[in-house]
Amino acid sequence: MSAEKAPAESMVFIGKKPVMNYVVACLTSFNSGAKKVVIKARGRAISRAVDTAELLRRSFARDIEIEKIEIGTEEITRSEEQQKSNVSTIEITLVKK
Repeated sequence: MSAEKAPAESMVFIGKKPVMNYVVACLTSFNSGAKKVVIKARGRAISRAVDTAELLRRSFARDIEIEKIEIGTEEITRSEEQQKSNVSTIEITLVKK
């Protein structure tokens, strides 16, 4: 039997599901040995990403802290109209103390 190594960093992409689904995904990553979890979101899901990080930090795991927050903009092209638009992005890096 070989021992599996836990990833040092895990990523959770935020979409349209309820916030608690993403909180559970982050907790599962930390409990399986990840030292860092990166929460990524775009557009309207940004508020859900912030809610996920705050719920984790304040309610579920007091030993988790925010290491860094990166914000940015991605330019996307809609295929049917060839029209370009900007979408805001956020990356929240959480670490276990």
